[in-house]
Amino acid sequence: MNETEISGYLERFQGRFRGVPRWQDLDALWAKLRNTQHDAWYIYAVGEEPPAMTVSKEKMVRFVDEMDKLLRAEHREDYYCGIVYADSLEDPSFVKIFDPNNLGSVCGTGALPPPLPGWVLSTIKPENLQNAFPPTASRKRWWNSIFS
Repeated sequence: MNETEISGYLERFQGRFRGVPRWQDLDALWAKLRNTQHDAWYIYAVGEEPPAMTVSKEKMVRFVDEMDKLLRAEHREDYYCGIVYADSLEDPSFVKIFDPNNLGSVCGTGALPPPLPGWVLSTIKPENLQNAFPPTASRKRWWNSIFS
């Protein structure tokens, strides 16, 4: 996808996000989401087909509650590096949540691009991120070399 083809969703996805550094910051973000004024949220599990419809506020709150349980169970570190990012910590409308079991270079400044998030909450309709951000040419060459 070239720059002239980037959609509003992809532009927002690639935009500026603030990391959530500590557990108490995550609690504050979850509280903002539970009490949000935005009434139409998409919940996108990256790797699945992007949702065509928004979810009810009750389903969004349930997702937040379940995600909190998952992150606390699977990321037992005192620090909270590289798991949740929001476009705004005061009035979030786009939130990336990375799988704690697939952080890759999210926490650091690795040479490879960070992995795609596991889940995205947004107030705008998602697009298929795996199609928009396919593997790099070097990763494709590596993959093809295994079977050639």
